[in-house]
Amino acid sequence: MTDAAWETLSNQAVAACGVMYFLALLAHLVEWSSLRNLPVHAESVSAAEAGSVAVVTGGPVADGPAVRRAEVFGRLGFLLTIIAVSVHAIALVGRGMAADPNRVPWGNMYEFTLSGTFVVALFYVVLHGRFALQWMAPVVVGLVLTLLMVAVIWLYDPVAPLTEALNSYWLVIHVVSAILATGAFTLGGIVSAVYLIKARRPDTTTGLLARVPALPVLDRIAYRIHAFGFPVWTFAVLITGPVWAHQAWSSYWNWDPKEVWAFITWVVYAAYLHARSTAGWKGRNAALLALLGVATLWFNFIGINYFSTTSQHSYASVGEVQDEGSSSVGL
Repeated sequence: MTDAAWETLSNQAVAACGVMYFLALLAHLVEWSSLRNLPVHAESVSAAEAGSVAVVTGGPVADGPAVRRAEVFGRLGFLLTIIAVSVHAIALVGRGMAADPNRVPWGNMYEFTLSGTFVVALFYVVLHGRFALQWMAPVVVGLVLTLLMVAVIWLYDPVAPLTEALNSYWLVIHVVSAILATGAFTLGGIVSAVYLIKARRPDTTTGLLARVPALPVLDRIAYRIHAFGFPVWTFAVLITGPVWAHQAWSSYWNWDPKEVWAFITWVVYAAYLHARSTAGWKGRNAALLALLGVATLWFNFIGINYFSTTSQHSYASVGEVQDEGSSSVGL
């Protein structure tokens, strides 16, 4: 296949996975709408505490058409999400193969967003069974779909060669770890946000919040996800990042805006984990700190590229490529 054919395949795959995510979102919305008015009986508390979508159990209501419809559309939505993630992966491969020479698909903000949303969706699919994350489906799928639309409409760049500073195997190591941590922190941020919403009505027995796991379960899930993401982010920011910076600019630390904000993000999440282990911070305070962390994370990715004119990580303006073919790296 030619480079142009690979780029076309990538663009078509992005459109196709967007359609799949949209259909998955519709399926999950039907699932939740079928359950919104059904009470959660005491028999279902164990399911909520386990982290799954609690449905009415016992009696004829449990066998009613609303519950059966919810089960069917829930499975359909998850299947469509798996298909969407698979097509999403094809879009990434096609993007990398479209460059000459072939390269990793994260040379600008469009490609980083494409990769980051893939990791968020992949983590959801992988952790779906382990942590019973059915209740997160509409939020995760909706977020991924929205970010993909933003990437296609506002961030798209044609495929271009990497600049000399980016043409390094340290880029692969650095950005892979950064993308994995970004996906984990984003997923953890979603759990923390849902925790704060449910904390306002913890005793509700009907509606969507009743089918979200109990507050201690949400708190525990958020902690585990952040505990995974933090060492990966540490590896990206404090180890591979400085090594790549030294190779590219002959200095391990340049006080670049992205470097500074990446370190700020590291400090916030370090404080989150430290506060939980030493000061006993749990629940609302921990959730607020986690949301502050994800805010600094995404400001580093998007805000610095828009507002900073001095960052060495910004090799072109957002949404365009310079005449010499340079690009804007996400992190």
